[in-house]
Amino acid sequence: MRRHALECSFDGVCDRHDPPERPSDLESLRPATASQRDVQAVDRSPVDRKGPRYCRLYLNPPERALVLCADEKSQIQALDRTQPTLPMRPGQAERRTHDYKRHGTTSLFAALDVATGKVIGELHRRHRSTEFRKFLDRIDAEVPAELGVHLVLDNYGTHKTPLIHRWLLRHPRFHLHFTPTYSSWINQVERWFAELTQKQIRRGSHRSTRALEDAIRLYLADHNAAPKPFVWVKSADDIIDSIARFALRTSETGH
Repeated sequence: MRRHALECSFDGVCDRHDPPERPSDLESLRPATASQRDVQAVDRSPVDRKGPRYCRLYLNPPERALVLCADEKSQIQALDRTQPTLPMRPGQAERRTHDYKRHGTTSLFAALDVATGKVIGELHRRHRSTEFRKFLDRIDAEVPAELGVHLVLDNYGTHKTPLIHRWLLRHPRFHLHFTPTYSSWINQVERWFAELTQKQIRRGSHRSTRALEDAIRLYLADHNAAPKPFVWVKSADDIIDSIARFALRTSETGH
């Protein structure tokens, strides 16, 4: 039974507690205003089949459990501009050179608590399932033992290796929810990665990998000092309706 439950969590559709959604459960997600051909195109979308799960997790999280959006920002480059960045001044934007020198890379493993906005982060020079298992150990140590852990992840190969499979069997309170293919935007930690890039990495000049990692740790500490969660406001119906409207606008043939 334990192996079957874990395999169910790995298919990206159900977890240890929820049965797979029946086809009839998706009937209400079909936009009534679209043509039958457009509806069929939307119904084939992975977002239509799996998207409602993440909307439920964000809008109605389970009791006595944390919902964490986890992912890796891999191969972050330590870039040093060839000339100093010129700051903003009245009537003139910040200026920087287009060329730079590379000084190595690092990878950030991060898990965003959707309820509080706090981020658990860890830096590693390599990006393998070994490092991901270490990050799972970090999450397991920081989350109180009496709480369940629901992890929203993408389908990257390091998340599904035998090493991770065995770790999950030893930690039954962890439940994985894999985002649909080409739909990593559902994972809220991607929004946090974008802010990290815009506010810290892109505007900085890092002469070593250690300097880059120190800058990331500083941003992480500042964020966790006063965390703010992202507010998910769209239901599954809203998302599917939006996809249908987009299909109608961009495809005159209805394909």
